[in-house]
Amino acid sequence: MHNSLADLEASLGYRFKDPTLLRTALTHPSLAYDAGARVAHNQRLEFLGDAVLELALTHELFRKFPDLGEGPLTKARAQFVNKRTLAEESRRLRLGEHLQLSHGEEQSGGRDKQSALADVFEAVVGAIFLDGGFDAASGFVNRCFQETFGELTDLPSLDNPKGELQEMLQIGAAEPPHYEITSISGPDHDREFACVVYHRNRQLGAGRGKSKKAAESAAALDALAALRRDVNLPGSEAAPGSAT
Repeated sequence: MHNSLADLEASLGYRFKDPTLLRTALTHPSLAYDAGARVAHNQRLEFLGDAVLELALTHELFRKFPDLGEGPLTKARAQFVNKRTLAEESRRLRLGEHLQLSHGEEQSGGRDKQSALADVFEAVVGAIFLDGGFDAASGFVNRCFQETFGELTDLPSLDNPKGELQEMLQIGAAEPPHYEITSISGPDHDREFACVVYHRNRQLGAGRGKSKKAAESAAALDALAALRRDVNLPGSEAAPGSAT
């Protein structure tokens, strides 16, 4: 693990006035509970960073795409605010190498877990927001996703992501993608659905939404974004049900 926060700050493109915020953002909750250690960890910063990230992305999408309506903007934003995309960006920034983990979490491969990497990215966004304000945080977010923003200009799937994904996958193959609702949370008046899309028993994408349809669309957008980036899709995560 690299110990130099200065190296990490150079990678982030942001120098902290209060380095304690960055150290806290890099501290996994497992360390706080290891042997009764009482140290600040990154869950609160992750909570804050999640909200700042969503606002920063919403503002940038609103500015870049003045002709897109609410639905397509929401679907476009879903390409960024998912665990896989955030974990990929964490890997690019090498945040995992700076994570402070408990011994047990380290031994279990926690430094490269998708959830931990996504969480630390959001925590860093929250830390930058507290240290430098919204402009600094949104500037960091926009730099991280500049390339993906550019890809959106050529993305006709915003209005019908499920249709485009099916068309893409069925080129040379008769089997359509299969959508699986994996969880439903929240009260009756404010449900949130989580969905995973599979093709030939391979997980392609995941998404969330306020309805089953919205969650499936978000999952399709996630899959399309991964396919366009030529990401190595996880082949070991088989669908729990039939792929038909």
